[in-house]
Amino acid sequence: MKADLTPALSRKDDNSEIELSIIMPCLNEAETLEVCIRKADGYLQRSGVRGEIVIGDNGSTDGSQEIALRSGARVIAIPVRGYGAALYGATQAARGRYCIMGDSDDSYDFTNLDGFLKKLREGYDLVMGNRFTGEIKSGAMPWKNRYIGNPVLSAIGKVLFRAPVGDFHCGIRGFSKTAFNRMDLRTTGMEFASEMVIKATIMNMRMAEVPTTLSPDGRSRPPHLRPYRDGWRHLRFMLLFSPNWLFLYPGLALLFLGLMVGAILTAQPVTVDGVRLGLDTLIYCGSFIVIGFQAILFSMLSRIYAVQEGLYPPTATKDLLFGKLTLEGGLAAGIVVFLLGLVLAIYAVISWGQHGFGELDTEVIARLVIPSSIAMSLGMEIILSSFLMSTLALSVRHHANGPLKEYASAEVAAI
Repeated sequence: MKADLTPALSRKDDNSEIELSIIMPCLNEAETLEVCIRKADGYLQRSGVRGEIVIGDNGSTDGSQEIALRSGARVIAIPVRGYGAALYGATQAARGRYCIMGDSDDSYDFTNLDGFLKKLREGYDLVMGNRFTGEIKSGAMPWKNRYIGNPVLSAIGKVLFRAPVGDFHCGIRGFSKTAFNRMDLRTTGMEFASEMVIKATIMNMRMAEVPTTLSPDGRSRPPHLRPYRDGWRHLRFMLLFSPNWLFLYPGLALLFLGLMVGAILTAQPVTVDGVRLGLDTLIYCGSFIVIGFQAILFSMLSRIYAVQEGLYPPTATKDLLFGKLTLEGGLAAGIVVFLLGLVLAIYAVISWGQHGFGELDTEVIARLVIPSSIAMSLGMEIILSSFLMSTLALSVRHHANGPLKEYASAEVAAI
């Protein structure tokens, strides 16, 4: 069926007049793409908003590009595969001051974007749709996504990042082009949706929600979305993006527990409810201390790496002690801790020689040997990790043909 649409955007060179770009990712969406463009164009015509419709095509082979072009949309060819890559490339090519993105499977309501545009005009940087305060039509969302997946992931997002949104993974959302460029999003897959919300939260951007309607997928083929796989990818990304919860807080808990109990047992054995806590428990305390300390180091290393890769804004290194850590300070601290352990080891050897090798004496000496070995191990870890942190924190110039170069996209003018 041939569409007879008047493009919402006339072909003028003055792009500054365009207020809104409606963006859709596309990979073989021939069944539903035209109706999505019709609805989006109908909204622009009806509202009088000067806008455009931009399709980020991810290499469709079913004629989706031709459908989009004859329907009056702009088509941007995105060579990097992935949901995030398609949206990123299309948004970079968008000419509007504001952008509203939504899937091209006819599940989101492009006919009613007033709530999004109103909030954007009020100065909000990111405006999320909320399907749970709006309407989820029958058959639009599987029960496991509606009652388990989305609520759980949204709750985790609130806990880990304090994100002020109730529908963390709603596929329709609006943002200003300025805010989008500030976010500097890097992921190419489904994690793109999570990264956008997380970065907007971390960067203290103004965020709002508006009710939206989710309809059943209009395609006859299975959707690209895989609930379990993509749900795990979102959860994994949120955990990796939150080194405090993944590494720092568990590490501090283990370190504190190991130090407290270990300090008591180093002085003397303790009996609790008839159970004697002695050297065996002290060894486990040592393991807690080492594991906890390593977890804290991992939180610092992952934070520095994330900042260097652009996943975290540079201000993220100012949390806790990150902004004050230096190679020289780390080396000094590591040497002090190592020497403390070495002194304890020397004292243990001297005491061992003076008191003989009786069973009681061996246990007493062990209470010196175990802490000394832990201290020497931690000292070396501090020294080595200080060098690694300094390496990761080096200021380097990104190569001109680096990963982002692959996002270079071209507008499809004709098929």
